[in-house]
Amino acid sequence: MSGIADLAVSYPRGRADVREMHAASGVPVADILAITHTEGFPALADGEQAWELALTAARELLGRHPVDVDEIRYVVVAGSGQWDRPFWSPAAKVAHELGIRRAHCFEVTNFCNAGMAALKIVADRVELDGGGYGLVLVGDRLSRMVDYTDPASKALFNFGDAAGALLVEPGRGAFTVLHSEMRTDPSWSDYYAGEYRGDRVAIRRAAHRSGLAAAYVQNFTTLIGRTLDAVGAKLPDVAHLLINQGDRDMHERLLRELDLPAEKSVFNYHRFGHMGGTDTLIALQDLREQRKLRPGDLIILATSAMGFSWGITALEYHE
Repeated sequence: MSGIADLAVSYPRGRADVREMHAASGVPVADILAITHTEGFPALADGEQAWELALTAARELLGRHPVDVDEIRYVVVAGSGQWDRPFWSPAAKVAHELGIRRAHCFEVTNFCNAGMAALKIVADRVELDGGGYGLVLVGDRLSRMVDYTDPASKALFNFGDAAGALLVEPGRGAFTVLHSEMRTDPSWSDYYAGEYRGDRVAIRRAAHRSGLAAAYVQNFTTLIGRTLDAVGAKLPDVAHLLINQGDRDMHERLLRELDLPAEKSVFNYHRFGHMGGTDTLIALQDLREQRKLRPGDLIILATSAMGFSWGITALEYHE
């Protein structure tokens, strides 16, 4: 058994602004707001780097939950693979800045599902090792890969930036990692891809293909069912279902499909854009700070990613 001892989230100082998106793209403000649901949200400012956000989150986490850095055996950065520098390890950089010298540092690339994929890997390793800690850092630079001059990219205009940090320990932790189910439908592999635009990468979508929203609901529903079977629970036992904040309509559709009330989820669309893999961590932190968690709560994290991958992670709260 292993669990999350603590978590932290950090935000950049910059902001993405809907009116600036409108000025660059020509897309009507109302059409952009239908995607973002807010007039602005955190995004990397000029000169800010994603690894620095991850470092800030890690320092806050370790400051609040101090451990011997020599006992940290894994440092993992999870994201899209478009790091601040090419051919470079942000995990190693963060470890260096934190004074961590004995860990295996590496990256997990699975886009907005990468954080939970990394958590699964590290939780399994920590449990198998029977000791030590793992540091999972979730962060990306999504807003830097959106071309606001391209009206065809408007579905991506809600991409923001944030970083999260998870401290994984043997034993149940504050959040025990109960189970994880993930799958990829490779038929969508070419639907989104990056292209080089000068010194940066911009995300492009292929010709429109229907059925993606339905695929989200179907895959999440199937994986939730498998997860609940694995932990011996039923849908009414779920205290909270937290999901990536990429598409509010799909979010609401999934809750209807599962017959779960909105009160069992977190809607942050009025505050944030789609903050990559940190969406569910932000929601989890909100629940804890608002004292909405109770010992024994079953929490389901539903994450998804380009490729297209879907993941369900089940946690049990103990704090």
